[in-house]
Amino acid sequence: MNWYLDVLKKYAVFSGRARRQEYWMFTLFNTIAVVILAIIDNAVLGVYPALTGIYILGVLLPTLAVTVRRLHDTGRSGWWYFIALVPLVGGIILFVFTLLEGEGQQNAYGPNPKAVTAY
Repeated sequence: MNWYLDVLKKYAVFSGRARRQEYWMFTLFNTIAVVILAIIDNAVLGVYPALTGIYILGVLLPTLAVTVRRLHDTGRSGWWYFIALVPLVGGIILFVFTLLEGEGQQNAYGPNPKAVTAY
């Protein structure tokens, strides 16, 4: 749960790097929240996904930010996010980029997040 909250604390921080674990734990908790809210929406409101829509809008910026930081960790610019707009293969390419291990040394986007000690 701390991984999810840490990403929310960096609400609109697009600089720096994000480890795979940070990205995927945020994605896991985010997906769980969307599923739970969709079930509640369906049970209470029927076809109007009000709670789910509000939640998705609320976490849109942190989701973009953690994805950009994840791309930075692999040595790519955040602009690579737009590869997802390419039909059929773009989303797959972005998915593969998020799966790749980050660069082991400092890169143009900051120090290796695995080497940084917790404070």
